[in-house]
Amino acid sequence: MKQLTRRILALIPAITLQIVWITVLSKWLQPFSAWIHMALSIVAFLLVIYIMAKREEGAYKNLWLLVILTFPVPGALLYLFFGNQRTARPLGKKLERASVSLPAPAFSDEQTLKKLRQEDLRAAESFEYVRKKTGFPVSENHGAVYYPLGEAMWSDMLEALKQAKQFIYAEFFIVENGIMLDAMIEIMAQKAAQGVDVRLMYDDFGSITDFSVRDAEKLRKRGIRCVPFNPLIFLRGTANNRDHRKMLIIDGTTAFSGGINLADEYINRKQRFGHWKDIGFKISGEAVHNYVRMFVHFWNAFSGSLIPQKYVEMPALPQSDEPDGYVLSYSDSPLQRDGVSNNLYIDLLSQTKEYIWFYTPYLLPGELLTDALVRTAQRGVDVRIIMPGIPDKKLVFRLSRSYYRELLQAGVRIFEYTPGFVHAKACLSDGKIGTVGTVNLDYRSLFLHFENNSLFYGSKLLHALKSDFLDTQSKCHEVTADELKRGPWSILLDGILRIFAPLC
Repeated sequence: MKQLTRRILALIPAITLQIVWITVLSKWLQPFSAWIHMALSIVAFLLVIYIMAKREEGAYKNLWLLVILTFPVPGALLYLFFGNQRTARPLGKKLERASVSLPAPAFSDEQTLKKLRQEDLRAAESFEYVRKKTGFPVSENHGAVYYPLGEAMWSDMLEALKQAKQFIYAEFFIVENGIMLDAMIEIMAQKAAQGVDVRLMYDDFGSITDFSVRDAEKLRKRGIRCVPFNPLIFLRGTANNRDHRKMLIIDGTTAFSGGINLADEYINRKQRFGHWKDIGFKISGEAVHNYVRMFVHFWNAFSGSLIPQKYVEMPALPQSDEPDGYVLSYSDSPLQRDGVSNNLYIDLLSQTKEYIWFYTPYLLPGELLTDALVRTAQRGVDVRIIMPGIPDKKLVFRLSRSYYRELLQAGVRIFEYTPGFVHAKACLSDGKIGTVGTVNLDYRSLFLHFENNSLFYGSKLLHALKSDFLDTQSKCHEVTADELKRGPWSILLDGILRIFAPLC
């Protein structure tokens, strides 16, 4: 709380300066107010036409149409500053400049894709869609490990850190002082003293309450290069676009990812909302290269300095064991015209024959994904979703529950984790194709945030995911339609909240 108070106090001068500037500008333009109002009204009208014609998620379009039609002038200004993909362009320009410093992928995936097409053409089409949209190649999977809890993954992360010889790259949405972070930092500082290149990137907003500029400076003094993503200094459109990615990369040979952040609740050393259920995984071999490219691209774009080429140009790694299916790890971005993960889930729903199961802490799907869930359940597919039993954000949980009735009526089964909070993010279709990563089933995660996800096919990791899902389900309460009976005022409130779902 102290960190948040300090940050608010630090932001006050910047916000005050912005208010003063707007006030002065308004007074200077006062003689022209009628003309300005007319011009903005015309802009509002044109924006309504533009939004209606734009190919975009329906719930998001409806929100802005309502705002602009109700408050034409301020609504138009709000949309121009915060309401369209153009707001992320300053971040996109930095990423575009940094992409020049990235070499081509260290391996070709043409033969890998050919093998996958021969095994399962429909699954190969899903991989090729993601590959085309994100630019990340498909690789054979070697040595993937699934973790059903954060504490299990943390233990292996510590051991992997101790083995680092060249570099350690860490990127997380939340970094919080405590047992988990302290143990990792201690090893990372020792490795930095031995000449290992150690870098940490964290999201400034995600870590705002428990990790300060002073904390980052302490790490730098211990040899750990530390950079915040998209600092909250001024109120600007990019404030909506957060780095929700989570990855730890060791020497380009091992990578960890999933829903787990660097905070004590993720390893159940601190209880805030009951037992914290999260999942993650470790991959090895050439599949790690995609994670190296993700991190290097972000670091080179937002740190102000470039990572040395010797760490970027990863050599092809020998694969000693038999391949265990296929994996495509990719970064999702608000700069994409389409939400790649959103479309991927719709695609997986369309090809599922028997069952498709989801882990998600928040359930605020857009219209297209909701329709896909409904249609899939209506054609007899077993669709299940595991949600938290104890919410971390009560308003968002209330809003998530407003989607339950429609899904339950279609045949979707929804389970709430009785012991506590579920932060896991995963999808499993027919036991043969699925994802584990950082993507929640909500608008912010699917369209506004930078995310990372891994798509697996034919891997033992998916069998482990299935077993874990069923074990978790046994600790859940299955929600029924009878529990969701609501009065007229409750229905009205849910309807109003649904309008603002894209902002939650």
